[in-house]
Amino acid sequence: MNTTRTRAGSATAAGQTRRHLLALALTSLVVFTPLAAKASGPVNINAQGVAVQGYDPVAYFVLGKPVKGSPDFTASWNGATYWFANAAHLQAFQADPARYEPQYGGYCAFGVAQGAKPEIDPNAFAVVDGKLYLNLSRGIQRRWQADIAGYIQKANQNWPTLKDQ
Repeated sequence: MNTTRTRAGSATAAGQTRRHLLALALTSLVVFTPLAAKASGPVNINAQGVAVQGYDPVAYFVLGKPVKGSPDFTASWNGATYWFANAAHLQAFQADPARYEPQYGGYCAFGVAQGAKPEIDPNAFAVVDGKLYLNLSRGIQRRWQADIAGYIQKANQNWPTLKDQ
């Protein structure tokens, strides 16, 4: 009788594990596939050609937080238009755009590490070693923060291939 319970328990545990893995795989498809399918080109822009969903990339460095930019202060760089909160941020960007532009064209850093180009939430960000990294959501941001160096390394390896897809 104990053998039957053990087998049944093992079968149940194995079934739960399979269901968990299936759910994880489906979640990955749901989260990354539609968003990656939308992505094209090296810079993540909206229909109007605006990067970072209209947020000021300089604010992440100067203020340490996301700040919505204004169409009154714009600059073009690498095929995208960036919006800024004020003239000082615009001038800082114009002086050194490579310093302020987000990594991986403004696509989700965690997603790029996984081989995809998902959208971003401008509130899910980190400045690491003087570089801006954006992520899909705060939940994904927490996963990314568990191994920042490892995910950056993977994303750096994947980006040359993903960039123009």
